[in-house]
Amino acid sequence: MSADNPRRIIVLRHARADWPNQVSDHDRPLADRGRGQASDAGRWLADSGVNPDHVLCSTALRTRETWKLVAHELPKRARRTVYEDRVYEAQPGRLIEVIQETPEEHADLLLVGHNPGVLGLTQVLAGDEGDTDALNRLRLNGFPPAAVAVLSFEGPWKLVEPGVARLDSYFMPQD
Repeated sequence: MSADNPRRIIVLRHARADWPNQVSDHDRPLADRGRGQASDAGRWLADSGVNPDHVLCSTALRTRETWKLVAHELPKRARRTVYEDRVYEAQPGRLIEVIQETPEEHADLLLVGHNPGVLGLTQVLAGDEGDTDALNRLRLNGFPPAAVAVLSFEGPWKLVEPGVARLDSYFMPQD
């Protein structure tokens, strides 16, 4: 990828989940409010011209449901979706390891995961680099349900590491 066409990492936290009785954390579904949040996030991605060609999604029910609703709003389908156990409850270091395995033919990767990992990943990758408003809003608000961070970087996926990216934009459904 060149400076004219950098790679993007789109980080998406699952939308608001429900807490039904006697359901494991992994099997928690989206709440009604979460379904609306996920659709809002998908529309924001579509309106922003962000359409991932590769998706890494946690295997948790709430992340899978979030991705399905987001994908429905996008103008074209991602070429590949991988449901990855290692994304569930992962910390930033583990998420970086999974991202580094992305096939080189993909330019835009969407990672659908959980807090605190997605917040930490975004902070670690971007540091203080990026759009000032987006960085300030991320610092102020953290990563609420269905928030999206779009980061860009140059180089191969295997070289993704702390500080390699810049935060280009940040969205929260309540925006």
